[in-house]
Amino acid sequence: MIFDVEKIRQDFPILSRKVYDHPLAYFDNGATTQKPRQVIETVRKYYEEENSSIHRGIHYLSEHSTGIYEKARETARGFINAASTNEIIFTSGATGSINTIAFSFGEKFISKGDEVILSEMEHHANIVPWQMMCKRKGAKIKVIPFNEKGELILEEYEKLLSTKTRIVAVTHISNTLGTINPVREIIRRAHAMNVPVLIDGAQAVQHESVDVQELDADFYVFSGHKVYAPNGIGVLYGKEALLYDMPPYQGGGDMIDCVTFEKTTYNELPFKFEAGTMNYIGAAGLASALDYISGVGIDSIREYEHSLLEYATMKLMSVPGLQIYGSAPEKISILSFLMEGIHPYDAGMVLDKLGIAIRTGTHCNQPVMDHFKITGTLRASLAFYNTTREIDRLYDGLLRVLKMFG
Repeated sequence: MIFDVEKIRQDFPILSRKVYDHPLAYFDNGATTQKPRQVIETVRKYYEEENSSIHRGIHYLSEHSTGIYEKARETARGFINAASTNEIIFTSGATGSINTIAFSFGEKFISKGDEVILSEMEHHANIVPWQMMCKRKGAKIKVIPFNEKGELILEEYEKLLSTKTRIVAVTHISNTLGTINPVREIIRRAHAMNVPVLIDGAQAVQHESVDVQELDADFYVFSGHKVYAPNGIGVLYGKEALLYDMPPYQGGGDMIDCVTFEKTTYNELPFKFEAGTMNYIGAAGLASALDYISGVGIDSIREYEHSLLEYATMKLMSVPGLQIYGSAPEKISILSFLMEGIHPYDAGMVLDKLGIAIRTGTHCNQPVMDHFKITGTLRASLAFYNTTREIDRLYDGLLRVLKMFG
């Protein structure tokens, strides 16, 4: 089947705008993705015709809004093939999801002297919550290193697993290196020691097919805004037995069953972890985005983006003095790079004036920068609405940067 990228681009209104009199070439999808008309229309329609607080009223709008929200939960369940909607918790995003697990799992299962295993390529959102928990509980963090290609060293991971390990938390796909980590093997080895695993899928579900039951992940998290949905919504998947045993992270609203000043009892799953008035409109937008991706086909998206990665890698490697960081054989369409003698910020500013949006800095990945002994990179993260024509513009822009600063 031919992948019709021009037809897809017509669904994304922002891609037709100009920046500094140049057509926008948006290569910052690792930070956030643009939204298709279908998602924008869903959110607009909800506000105009259906808005009412969920789970709180018997009137028509409230019941209708509740139905849409719970249908969105079923959509999210199906998208990652969770066993039950009880295992799908709506949160503010991947960061909110990880904080929930770090607090709740930590309160229940982690004690002084216990250990948590992370990887050297984690986003700060999958480091700092665990550091906070470990400081509170007196636990320690152990780190899986990666090699110069950007691949986790599984032999070192095996050495870190011990009777003190209480949880492993690793990224499915690196937001800086693009590496697709062998999460099935990571999970298998942890489970052999009866250790649960959290997978940060913020950079995965929009690029790869994810089946949490096939992975056997204990927890899996992702953000809506990185998967073509609105900001402020995300998903926390957790195995029902684990979620049942964990205390709630926040109090108030839907997470309660009965409240007195003497005692509060908590609601059943999944509501136990959904305190306050949830982002029900964001959930509807997320469901619309997941339906959109399913309509395009995640396998088609993966194949097309891989072709973009190969083309972009070939073009960028032909730029004199340019070095790409992250060369794992299994990676998604993310390219982090530096130009010899040129500060990333300078290059990014020039590209911006040409209508080309890329990210500069550490990408919330300072340990990765420390590994390579650099202070930051330029990052071009490609999505299924990008084109080879836009990559050619990036190539020409980099040559212009080279001429100006090199």
